[in-house]
Amino acid sequence: MPRPVWSGAISFGLVTIPIKLLPATEDRSVRFRQVHLADMGAIRNKKICELEGREVSTAEISKGYELPGGDTIQITDEELESMPLPTAKAIDIQAFVPAESIDPVRVATGYYLQADGPVAAKPYVLLRKALERSSKVAVAKMAIHGRERLGLLRVVEDAIVIHMMRWPDEIRDPAELAPPESEMDEQELEGALALMDTMSTDGLPDLHDEYRESLEKVITAKAEGKPRPEAPEKEEPAGQLVDLMAALNASVEQAKERRGEPATVHEMPKKKTAKKTAAKKTAAKKTSGGRKPRSA
Repeated sequence: MPRPVWSGAISFGLVTIPIKLLPATEDRSVRFRQVHLADMGAIRNKKICELEGREVSTAEISKGYELPGGDTIQITDEELESMPLPTAKAIDIQAFVPAESIDPVRVATGYYLQADGPVAAKPYVLLRKALERSSKVAVAKMAIHGRERLGLLRVVEDAIVIHMMRWPDEIRDPAELAPPESEMDEQELEGALALMDTMSTDGLPDLHDEYRESLEKVITAKAEGKPRPEAPEKEEPAGQLVDLMAALNASVEQAKERRGEPATVHEMPKKKTAKKTAAKKTAAKKTSGGRKPRSA
């Protein structure tokens, strides 16, 4: 398991549960370094004082806050640690809410909560079982990484996980991004639902990072002096599907082929808009043609 990144206690009413915070995820991305093309030497970023114009050591560096007037004041680690903040060393549970009431866009990094010592085992299990039975999640406040954060506590198997959450004012309003409302044909909606049904599974499918795998093959080949792996040939598009119903129908067929199912597609309801329009025009002609001129 990874090393703890924070230690403190869960405050659950008058119940205190000593815990440690451990990362629940790991970054598996392939990382690059900046190098000098002439000799492959690593490029390093030096910390230069803009007033003295010289490189300074870590011992000479501290946190600073720039005031509105332009002056800068130093803020020490001791001052930050001694702030009168109740959540400095505590995960203070504020409320228990239904999981569906939390907008997923607010949920961020996840950490495992580990009971810290034998004394924490029983209250830890108590909280876990209470969360399971209630089918709710806990919303808490805590101070971590130099700021106070909201946290979402939920149960994963036999452990409690806390997800960092963004404050309401950190979420951008999506209203300006939403496209204008457009007329929606019922058959088109049924087609979209049919496609969703074809692509539905009982759980998250077995997905993997194809970009990372391809990049690792390129790196391995170059390190061993072998030819670069050839990129797969791209299929030429069969032509742009302008009609939405035709696109949905073709998508259902493609989804079935990927799942190894017969590619026979149930005929989706066809649009009747054109027929209705033609019928209306015919009726209009009959009506106008059947009228008798009024006598003067």
